[in-house]
Amino acid sequence: MGVQSPGSGDLAGEPPPAARLSSAGAVVILLKSALGAGLLAFPWAFHRAGGLLPALLVELVSLVFLVSGLLTLGYAAAVSGQTTYQGVVAALCGRALGRLCEGCFTANLLLIAAALLRVIGDQLEKLGSSLLPGAPRPWYLDQRFALGLVSLLLLPLSAPRHIRGHTLSSFLGTLAACYLALLTVAQYYLGPPRWGRGSDPASPCSRAPGISALAVFPTICFGFQCHEAAVSVYSSMRRRDLRHWALVSGLSLLACCLIYSLTGVFGFLTFGAEASADILLSYPASDPAVLAARVLFVASVVTVYPIVVFLGRSVLQDLWRRSCCGALADPAGPAGRGLLTALWVAVTLAMALLLPDLGDIIGVIGGLSAFFIFIFPGLCLICAVGDEPIGPGARRGLEAWGAVSVLAGAFIFGQSTAAAVLELV
Repeated sequence: MGVQSPGSGDLAGEPPPAARLSSAGAVVILLKSALGAGLLAFPWAFHRAGGLLPALLVELVSLVFLVSGLLTLGYAAAVSGQTTYQGVVAALCGRALGRLCEGCFTANLLLIAAALLRVIGDQLEKLGSSLLPGAPRPWYLDQRFALGLVSLLLLPLSAPRHIRGHTLSSFLGTLAACYLALLTVAQYYLGPPRWGRGSDPASPCSRAPGISALAVFPTICFGFQCHEAAVSVYSSMRRRDLRHWALVSGLSLLACCLIYSLTGVFGFLTFGAEASADILLSYPASDPAVLAARVLFVASVVTVYPIVVFLGRSVLQDLWRRSCCGALADPAGPAGRGLLTALWVAVTLAMALLLPDLGDIIGVIGGLSAFFIFIFPGLCLICAVGDEPIGPGARRGLEAWGAVSVLAGAFIFGQSTAAAVLELV
């Protein structure tokens, strides 16, 4: 395909990453990119959606768009020859949209990284309170000290040059996240009777003042999003054909759906309207299984952060290459990579400590994520099929689907942003 814009040459001098990522590794990295801080809140989101049936329907509708977005990004990466999300958008949609993508990409990833650090700090604080109930908190459990220490640990974890370097940590982080899902199932069947026991799971919303399922569509959809990493993962795979990419994308999202659904369904059935936004707070804090779940959840979130740093660093490297510094040093070399990684960790640590409310961060992230799940993939699809040798009917169908994706993303962005603004005022 001959689509080439003035902005598509930004990465022209950079060799592509070594394509040695296995299919299993691609599934694991995509899965771990999606399994993040939202896992604890899924039972609460099920309540807010109005019960099991509305929440599961939202999940199914979300999966259609999520799989479509991943397939589109793989196709767009193939036809554009680019290895980063922002490079794909610039090559297919033009320099202006490429710069807009860079700005949104950087802002979204900075907020995600700050939110992950805040979640880690909050979980460590709750873990300390559970281990030392009623006792004065020692200095080493202060959130600022704990997050500073965690940030030092995250520096070497965030250092790999290629995304395949995060395969092992992503696998271990996925296992840690699975423990939380298994805990909610085991507590429902083996724990003491609570709200959900013996109730009708099809209509629990009669006991809860849940709001419209439409209002939590961004929350549930955001929980599954791994689209920022899609282009980097696709470009690093050994086997890069669209049928295989469809299999990889489908398996990662189905596994993610299973973990999120088990946590949401059984956490909601256990506590109903009393489900906390942090489901572990709903269980006895002194229960060893719950303490283990909190430790493993921290480990799971820690393994997501380096992937976010890798993606954010790719934008900074592009900016470095376009600036006068690009002639002085290679930003992908050990020194440049180390400097950009340290800068990213320092900035997100400051944001995590200074931003007032995690809920405000999540609300803004939910709006920005619509660009990467819906809007940019839809625009790339519309631009990419224009010169493809396909029938007019197929072309019109694909362009129509791209337009639907853009409109859905605009709606979710507007709704999430308006809700976040209303909460601030």
